[in-house]
Amino acid sequence: MKVKMLSRNPDNYVRETKLDLQRVPRNYDPTLHPFEVPREYVRALNATKLERVFAKPFLASLDGHRDGVNCLAKHPKSLATVLSGACDGEVRIWNLTKRNCIRTIQAHEGFVRGICTRFCGSSFFTVGDDKTVKQWKMDGPGFGEEEEPLHTILGKTVYTGIDHHWKEGIFATCGQQVDIWDEQKTSPICSMTWGFDSISSVKFNPIETFLLGSCASDRNIVLYDMRQATPLKKVILDMRTNTICWNPMEAFIFTAANEDYNLYTFDMRALDTPVMVHMDHVSAVLDVDYSPTGKEFVSASFDKSIRIFPVDKSRSREVYHTKRMQHVICVKWTSDSKYIMCGSDEMNIRLWKANASEKLGVLTSREKAAKDYNQKLKEKFRYHPHIKRIARHRHLPKPIYSQIQEQRIMKEARRRKEVNRLKHSKPGSVPMVSEKKKHVVAVVK
Repeated sequence: MKVKMLSRNPDNYVRETKLDLQRVPRNYDPTLHPFEVPREYVRALNATKLERVFAKPFLASLDGHRDGVNCLAKHPKSLATVLSGACDGEVRIWNLTKRNCIRTIQAHEGFVRGICTRFCGSSFFTVGDDKTVKQWKMDGPGFGEEEEPLHTILGKTVYTGIDHHWKEGIFATCGQQVDIWDEQKTSPICSMTWGFDSISSVKFNPIETFLLGSCASDRNIVLYDMRQATPLKKVILDMRTNTICWNPMEAFIFTAANEDYNLYTFDMRALDTPVMVHMDHVSAVLDVDYSPTGKEFVSASFDKSIRIFPVDKSRSREVYHTKRMQHVICVKWTSDSKYIMCGSDEMNIRLWKANASEKLGVLTSREKAAKDYNQKLKEKFRYHPHIKRIARHRHLPKPIYSQIQEQRIMKEARRRKEVNRLKHSKPGSVPMVSEKKKHVVAVVK
């Protein structure tokens, strides 16, 4: 004999507290909800509008330097500690939680050209215009002690950049050539050069730690292998590359910040064509840094703005600027992937949110659920014209806006000229060159 019984679980309809909302049983059968899509569209539209309303990315300005900020470095173990070097030879260590300077060092005479931390976080290295490499303790001097470097190496030429190995006590400097140093020795283990021009920056690969890349003022990007002590290959671009940054998640990928207003993401196995050309800046790109996730990077430009690019997109998803911010020289993405720091000409370090409309602080479970739901709705309707227009719109300073219009006209004129040349010449005599291949001059192995 069958006996039908009602079985109810109190968890489905009883509130946890008196302050909580009443739980409502729902039937998710789509035939009962014929207006589900229009309702979701309105919700997606509202979520997109609210995202733009709450997009306030600027968090803080760290002032104290007496000259332009030339370089930044992150502490490998502490999220709150940041180091900065200025054009007057001063190095400052900042605490981001308290937003103040905790230590000041007069490190060099002239510019501080580069700064990097040791992989364990116990010390850091600086190079300057006075032809020296100095190693400093991360902790300040004790009571009554003077501020002295742990080691000082005097070189023959000016060093323009420095980077530390990710796992061993080895660092690399660049200037007239790329020198690999052991921390215990006062002369380089090996020196590598390819060409005669000065090298502006050098970076170790975070995954394949024996690889390093450098960019020189003769438009080259050169890759070296530390095990062979020789250069591997180089790619020559149309214009000079200011710096490169390796993707922390994909060993072969790096992005180069170029003088021709673009950024180029290369795969080191096939340097003849960039994987992606990132175009949005209207002046030379001076610095680039990857997010720890490897999905996005941030670029700093001479046009007084910083932009965030997804790795696989040619256009930026976000642009940050302020009225006071001048030429942005250096930029860093913090190790927790939430914040961006930039150092600029007018002596300030600025702290930004990586996600402009993100709410800071602890979120309740209902806030998290609403945020995830809104995010999914925005993804579902992102190609709808109205939502796409609202999500894409950004306010730009007038100089940048007018330069974008001007460059659009110039680009259209060039495209028209190419089309006309193709139209009026013998078939096959004028080759079609893709946008990606236009900027690479040659690859030398």
